[in-house]
Amino acid sequence: MHSAFTVLDGGLSTVLETAGHDLRHDLWTARLITEQPEALIEAHLAFLLAGAEVIITSSYQASVGGFEAAGLSRAEAEAALRSTTELARQAVARTDATALVAASVGPFGATLANGSEYHGRYGIDNDDLRAFHRSRLEALVDSAPDLLAIETIPTVAEARALGEALDGLDAPPVWFAFTCGDGAHTAGGDRIEDAIAVASGIPGVAAVGVNCTSPEYLGELLRRAATVTDLPLLAYANGGQVWNAAPGVWEGPPVAADDHSVVGEWLDAGARIVGGCCGVGASGIAGLRAWRDELA
Repeated sequence: MHSAFTVLDGGLSTVLETAGHDLRHDLWTARLITEQPEALIEAHLAFLLAGAEVIITSSYQASVGGFEAAGLSRAEAEAALRSTTELARQAVARTDATALVAASVGPFGATLANGSEYHGRYGIDNDDLRAFHRSRLEALVDSAPDLLAIETIPTVAEARALGEALDGLDAPPVWFAFTCGDGAHTAGGDRIEDAIAVASGIPGVAAVGVNCTSPEYLGELLRRAATVTDLPLLAYANGGQVWNAAPGVWEGPPVAADDHSVVGEWLDAGARIVGGCCGVGASGIAGLRAWRDELA
C-alpha cells in the first residue's frame, strides 16, 4: 500500500502553451506577468481545478534585471516580481480550495534563456551568483508566499550560493529541488547525495528532492537522496522529454504524470510531495489527484 502524498501543480508553461500563448521570449512565462496577468491566473486556476494542493508562481524565469532589460524601471521590475504571488492567490480565491502558494525561485541560468540551467556553467563567480539570488529572494519574500520553491537547481555550487542568499531573510519554509541528467547526478554533474546533503543543511529548508528530470530517473535519485536526509522528499518530473535550447522546444515522447507504476516507485522511495513539471498539464495533475484520493 502506497503512502498518501501532497499534490503539486504541473508545468505552468505547458498549460499556457495549450491555451495558445507564444512563450518564445527571453522572459518566457514571466513576460505575461506584466502583459497578460489574467492568463497566469487562469493557468493557476486550471491546476487548482485539477486538484493541486500547492501551486507554484510564475516567477521561475523572472528577475529584476530581466524586467529592466525589457524596459521596466527597477521599481516596476520589483513590483512585477512581487505580483506573481498575488496572481496565484487570486486564482486560489476563485475556488473553494485551500491551496498553498509557493514562490518559484529558479536557477540563474533560467534568466539567461539559453538552456544553461541544464548544466549550471554560467561563467560568473559565487559573489555575483549570491547577489543575483539575494535581490530576487528579497522581493519574493516581501510578497508573503506560503513557501519558497527553489527549483531546477543544477549544481551544488548554486545551492550553496542560494543558502548564503537566504541567510538573514525572514523567509517562509523553503524547498530545494534539483534537476538531474541521470539516476545519480545533478544536471551539472554533482552526486545527488552531495546536493541533497547541502540543501538539507540550509536553515529553513523543509523538503528536498528532484524536479524537471525524466521520470525514469526519479526513483533511483530519490532512493539515493533518502540515504542522506530525513526531510520529506519532493518529486515533480518533466514529461520525459529533452530540452533543445536552439529552437526552444521539448523533444521526444512524453510520459504520463499519473502513471501509477512510475509514481508508485517514487512513493516507495520516500516521495511525499508529488506533481509535474514541463510537459505535464492539468489533465496529468487531475489523474494524479484522483489516484492520491483513492489511496487516502
